[in-house]
This record gives sequence, structure tokens and C-alpha cells, in this order.
Amino acid sequence: MKLDFIDAAAIHNLLDWPYLIESMRQAHREAPPMIGRLALESPHPDRQSDVLIAAPAWIPGQDLGCKLITSFPENSVRHGVPTVNSIYAVFDPQTGQPRAILDGEAMIFRKTAATSALAANYLASPNAKYMMMVGAGALAPFVIQAMRTVRPGLEEVRIWNRSPEKAQRLAQRMDSPQCKITAVQDRETGFGWADIVVAATMSETPIISGAAVRNGAHVNLIGAFTAAMREGDDALLTRADLYIDHRARAAQNGEFKTALESGLISQDDLLGDLFDIVKLAPSTAGYGCLANLDGVTLFKNAGASHLDLFTARALMARYA
Repeated sequence: MKLDFIDAAAIHNLLDWPYLIESMRQAHREAPPMIGRLALESPHPDRQSDVLIAAPAWIPGQDLGCKLITSFPENSVRHGVPTVNSIYAVFDPQTGQPRAILDGEAMIFRKTAATSALAANYLASPNAKYMMMVGAGALAPFVIQAMRTVRPGLEEVRIWNRSPEKAQRLAQRMDSPQCKITAVQDRETGFGWADIVVAATMSETPIISGAAVRNGAHVNLIGAFTAAMREGDDALLTRADLYIDHRARAAQNGEFKTALESGLISQDDLLGDLFDIVKLAPSTAGYGCLANLDGVTLFKNAGASHLDLFTARALMARYA
């Protein structure tokens, strides 16, 4: 049995943004795959838990895969290695035999950024010029690249990070004549300035103030992948038009879990997931057709496992 390993360089090379985003769009025109999730946590009294997650997805007879991901928040400080580590296994859907192991970090970066960009293409103003990036971790540059793909009119991106030096280094690396990219220390002002606000953090307390976000803005939340994490405050959830990548993940992520349990929001407040958006939106291309120019749109990228499967499918189509 031949088992290929597809490394990060190949994944980034094969999954350019226009191709992957369009592949994601077309995949969401199909019936949703079966998905699952198993999370094991090793709690610590003085810091965030270490986490192991298994996230399978299956379209019987067509595609079968599973992501294995660990999040050890103290890795950078204690061991000098990334916080999040992952592999993705692709199986033959007819026999169940493993076909390939994919570099999980590269898959996460590509999948996550493309998913958020696909949603933003429908939910953000077609005239968006200004973007606020909250978080300057390893995912941030990919998110900025993908957002610029669906909104080529972006003129400026401001980056805020808990560690200002990290934001500064990222801004210097990504700044270009086509799009000014700067680091800022005042995130609240940025919320009132930006047409698109993206958060990709490990925050356990809300850092996006709904009252500060300007009318017409699109907010795209990527963190909060465990029940203990959250990026948007109550004011944001009650003010915004709410969307998510997959309805099945609504009650399982920190962004919506507490709000649903407390009655702050209900399942009826979720206007749709990506399947709904892509299938029901009046514009095939999506370009801002669901933007709320008098209010705010919010997309929660909960990282549902069908997204990894769709990304793996797009990759294997070009790899083969």
C-alpha cells in the first residue's frame, strides 16, 4: 500500500486562493457531509488546557478524511514550538485504506483563510477598503492574503496584537504599494474605522466590542475553537446578522455556546451557514450580496470538519 505524504510547500503551491475559494464555493452547493468531533482536554490550574481534537468528515462513496490536531498553549514559551500542530489523513472512500497524510498546519492555514474569505465575499461590503486584523499569529498573513483576493479593493490593513512587536513584524513583512499594512495599538478605534474586522486569537474573553463596530461592517471570528474561548461580546452578538460555517457547530464553540444557553440568542437568530449562504444567496459570485450596510454581519468560522475535507479534495484533485 502506497501512502503519500504531502508537505506544506506542496499544499501552499497547489492551493492558490482563487482556486481554493472557488472549490469551497462549489463544494457548498452539494449536500453536507457527515461530520464528527472528539475533543480531549488536559486541564491545568494556572493556564489554558492542552487539547487533542479528532475531526472526521465523510461523503460516502466520494471522500473520507480525518484531522488530528493538538493545541498546547504554552508550547512557544516552554518548548519553542508552535501552539497548534496537526496532520490530516485522506482515506479511499471505497475501501477505507489510507491514501495520504497531509501537513496539517498548512491545511489549517489554507482551509481557515479560504473559508473566512468565502463568507466575507457574500457578507462584506463590495466597496470594502479598510480591514482590521486582530491577532498576528501564524494564521494572520494567510487570512490577509485571502481577504485581499475576494476584496482586491482593500487599501489598508491595520494589525493589532496583544504583543505589539509581533504585529509590527507582520506589518513590515506584508506591507506593499498595493495595500498599506500597519501595526496599531488602539484596537477600539480600528473597529470604528474598518469595513472588515477579522479576529484570529486564543482569547478566552471578548475582545471585539459590538458597540465600537461601524455600521456596514463585516466581522469574521476565527478563534474560540473550544467552549472556553470567545472573541465577540454580547453587544456584537445581539446587534449582528449571525452566520456560521455549519449549523451543527453552533452550540459547540465558545462564540455562541454561552449565548445560546443563556437565551441571549437563539438558533433562530442564526440566519444561515455556508451551505445556506452559497445556495440561497441571490448572486452566484456572492460579491457583497448579503452585506448589511445599515448594520453588521458576523460570520463564525468554527472550523467544522467538512471544511478540511473540502480542502483535501481540492488538493488531491491537483496532486493526482
